[in-house]
Amino acid sequence: MSSTNSHLSDQELLLAADGELAPARAEQVVSHLAECWTCRVRKGEIEESIRDFVHAYRGNLDPLLPSAAGPRALLKAHIAELSSTPQVWRTRWLQGPNLRYAGAALFVAVLALLIYLRPTLESRQGLRIVPVSFPEPSLTPGVAAAVNRDQICGLTGPKNRIVPASLQRRVFEEYGISGAEPRAYEVDYLITPALGGADDIRNLWPQSYSPAVWNARVKDALEDRLHDLVCDGRLDLATAQRDISSDWIAAYKKYFETDEPLQ
Repeated sequence: MSSTNSHLSDQELLLAADGELAPARAEQVVSHLAECWTCRVRKGEIEESIRDFVHAYRGNLDPLLPSAAGPRALLKAHIAELSSTPQVWRTRWLQGPNLRYAGAALFVAVLALLIYLRPTLESRQGLRIVPVSFPEPSLTPGVAAAVNRDQICGLTGPKNRIVPASLQRRVFEEYGISGAEPRAYEVDYLITPALGGADDIRNLWPQSYSPAVWNARVKDALEDRLHDLVCDGRLDLATAQRDISSDWIAAYKKYFETDEPLQ
């Protein structure tokens, strides 16, 4: 805006409405709007469009929003996974002036909304739901039984115990994906029984087999690795339990010395 005779762009009007303009620029916009009927009318049209969108959202999407904490936990788990896995495209997007553009803000808002609604929308449509790779700590902090190294290393047979179907359903419900396809998941022990994990719902979470990079098969490899280290006397059992329950992806990178799954 070089003079009072020029007009504000839609982008500037959106940024002004969101309070994203620098203070000096914001004052210029306010002064211009006080003198320019054209821009005031355009500002009103944009605000009306936003109001229409909000009304449509409330009328059509609000009934689909689940009231339980599960989907919110799932969204938090998505965020945790994203923060633990470097994304080149995300890094590039966050550089430069793009963050200040209204289009970027809209993209982020819509993406967050879709992630939040995904479990409910997909389950109502009968689609397979793929959860994130990282458990939600408030639902799955990990619980260990009162066992020692000798008891663990002396066990024979399967390393994991079968989770009863009724308990699996409770896990799905807690994570807000009760309509998901069970064959797409392993209801997994965060601390595997082979490392002293307890049969407790706070030690269970729905982990996808695919297409997530950090999937159930990758975690199985970590469990085997930690079990071997503990039984060989190279790692303390309590340390193994703490590492796998606090951040199993970080534990995988630590004990396999890699930033990406080897499988």
